[in-house]
Amino acid sequence: MSLTVENLRVYYQTLRGDVKALDGATFTLDDGEIMGLAGESGCGKTTLAHSLTRLSPPLRYVEGRVTLDGQELPIADMSRMNDFRMKKLSVIPQYAMNALNPTRKIGTIIRDLLRSRHVEADTSLQELYRRLDLVRLPYDILKRYPIELSGGMKQRMVMVVSTLLNPSLLIADEITSALDVATQKAVAEMLVEFRDRALVKSMIVITHDVSILYQLADSILIMYAGQLSEKASTQTIIRAPRHPYTKLLISSLPTIGVRHAEHKLSGIPGTTPLLLDPPAGCRFRDRCPVAFSKCSEVPPFVEVTDGHWVACWKESETHA
Repeated sequence: MSLTVENLRVYYQTLRGDVKALDGATFTLDDGEIMGLAGESGCGKTTLAHSLTRLSPPLRYVEGRVTLDGQELPIADMSRMNDFRMKKLSVIPQYAMNALNPTRKIGTIIRDLLRSRHVEADTSLQELYRRLDLVRLPYDILKRYPIELSGGMKQRMVMVVSTLLNPSLLIADEITSALDVATQKAVAEMLVEFRDRALVKSMIVITHDVSILYQLADSILIMYAGQLSEKASTQTIIRAPRHPYTKLLISSLPTIGVRHAEHKLSGIPGTTPLLLDPPAGCRFRDRCPVAFSKCSEVPPFVEVTDGHWVACWKESETHA
């Protein structure tokens, strides 16, 4: 098992109280697995990524345990986590195209970053060239400033930097959101190739675009309002979801070849709850078409069939 997350709670501190952005997350990630993490904006996807890599204020660790390759990560201690970043786990950040220092050349950025991790740049030079070949970037890019690169080139360069030390876990946070469709496809293929070439062991791809996950993810984890709703294989989530929220989310996606007149898309009624004071029980119950009295209690995230986890009282009672 590559990654194990147990009852992880991380809140945002505000003057009005704690925002319960990640509330009791428990899941696992197998070796070689690419897991998509999806849900509406504000559901806690990026908070989960930050909690695994850089838990800094206003984020506050409340409780929980994270284990990577059998070793517990000191996620609440930023200084101790320095020993793990880039070497054991790494992030392709949201808005990665703006992640490069505009005042320094690409080669200098990489050299400084490697030295901060106590790695001599010269020893990684050949590996760097191999990565540039893999993402189809010229070697002379190392002598350029970020402003001289296109958006797609910056994205691929950040992918190279983030994986240069072969981390066990790679977290890609909304890395296709600002790209054209052709570049999105190329980036998705590169992520899969990184896994297939064993440059990274496992991967979490965070996005609100489920169609991207259909291209590259082995499994999908759905979040809603800071809590986990459902996790299963990609095919199961797309074709046979069980959580009411997942069903509505998938049904809101357009189908290729189907005209609007034949099948009108419908959104999910209602709005997400405020996480400063979230409702008791299932946080989706006010928008759920099948909610009943039991939903006033928090549903457990249980395995209803092999590899299929759901947090819904209806499903729990059906498979009790």
